[in-house]
Amino acid sequence: MQDFNWNKLQNGSDIRGIALEGIPDERVNLTPAVAKILGQAFVTWLSGKVNKPSTQLIVAVGRDSRLSGPAIMQATLDGITSIGSQALDFEMASTPAMFMSTITAGFECDGAIMLTASHLPFNRNGLKFFTAQGGLEKKDISDILQLAASNNFEIATEKGTISQRDFMSVYANQFVEQIRQAVNHPTNFEHPLSGLKIIVDAGNGAGGFYADRVLQPLGADTTGSQFLEPDGNFPNHVPNPEDPTAMAAICQAVIEHQADFGIIFDTDVDRSAAVDSTGKELNRNRLIGLISAIVLQEHPGSTIVTDSITSDGLTQFIQQDLGGVHHRFKRGYKNVINESMRLNKDGIESWVAIETSGHAAMKENHFLDDGAYLVSKLLVELAKSKLAGKSLTDLIANLQEPVESQELRIKITTTEFQAYGNEVIDRMQTFAASQSDWKIVPNNYEGVRVACTSESEDGWFLLRLSLHDPVIPVNIESNVAGGVDLIEQRLLAFLETQESLDLAAFGD
Repeated sequence: MQDFNWNKLQNGSDIRGIALEGIPDERVNLTPAVAKILGQAFVTWLSGKVNKPSTQLIVAVGRDSRLSGPAIMQATLDGITSIGSQALDFEMASTPAMFMSTITAGFECDGAIMLTASHLPFNRNGLKFFTAQGGLEKKDISDILQLAASNNFEIATEKGTISQRDFMSVYANQFVEQIRQAVNHPTNFEHPLSGLKIIVDAGNGAGGFYADRVLQPLGADTTGSQFLEPDGNFPNHVPNPEDPTAMAAICQAVIEHQADFGIIFDTDVDRSAAVDSTGKELNRNRLIGLISAIVLQEHPGSTIVTDSITSDGLTQFIQQDLGGVHHRFKRGYKNVINESMRLNKDGIESWVAIETSGHAAMKENHFLDDGAYLVSKLLVELAKSKLAGKSLTDLIANLQEPVESQELRIKITTTEFQAYGNEVIDRMQTFAASQSDWKIVPNNYEGVRVACTSESEDGWFLLRLSLHDPVIPVNIESNVAGGVDLIEQRLLAFLETQESLDLAAFGD
């Protein structure tokens, strides 16, 4: 593996690679041999981090439903035990559960690895790493990959053991107890969700456990739940709460089965979204508004941290209707989580960090982005609302939503895409400042956000550089019909003056 490009496996704060053939021009670079070395590298890094010899370490490994999962998992386990560490095989698991294994009594693993590539195509896989302090940062991943590239590990004379453990039942029971305690049903403490029909769509990922190990013990009727069986071909839809086909599937299931609530997870259950009893999506701004209403009841006046593409209506709702503070930060779940943690460290109370993608992390839950924890918070309110003769969505009745919204992705065709993308954004800032009815929004943390103040546009747009790809995403919202198209036309006129941009997205 002398010429292997280890750095190409880094995807921010985790590792992603191509694990299977099957898509043209995508060469496999995450093989069992690579996974074994990564297992050895993580243990070596972890030994230094927690100041314990590798022979005293316990490392848990779980995976999602991907076809490459079993082979990659076995190789990772072999890498861990070759250094002398003990390995716990959790089999099918969720990403948040792997972190919880480091702090749950009876397990308290020194580290944990989740094998997943979230909602990416079937041929991808990856590794997410945890210690009891949380998920690793970018520099930690770089250090692990440097160890892997050196491939100079101290192989133990006596291999560690691999033990199979059912952690998912322990993890699921934490939600069961949490919901019972929080609802505190006056007549049916054990089954606070009795009389509620709740449908789960796991998208053939790892989230099926929530139906039979959380909802059913709480008395919910889960009839109509779909795609609970793990299948790495993902034959029904992409397991992604942001995907229109996926959301249409859960909305239709709720309507067809006359359910009270619908839940959808991504592949590894670190993201989620919901559907109300009318079949209306509770995702993006609505989901953020809902959890903000719940959090601000519990922690009045606190700060809600979101990513950069949330709507003006959400800001108005959080600050004027709920009495909180909306801190709009950058895209990237690690960015919003770290920002919320920073605010708390600086004495500014913040209990939730949430992206429009469905990543949500709460201070009360170790700032772990856990889709199952998020929907459990919603279910507590659903049960309380039923007891009070109200609807859960009454909480967001005053949330103003845009009439139109659009996201365009402009490809940058030059190799130095980051520097050039930032130049385009700087020039857009200058151009926007010259327009009498466009106002640059202050306190913006990435790209340029512009308020479009004319009556015919009445909205905003955001140009920013993608976190990883040679792309400039453009988000546009308007509070009037036809407003997005007018903003688009003016943006296109400017962008056509710039070189090295593929503007085909404007023709879609």
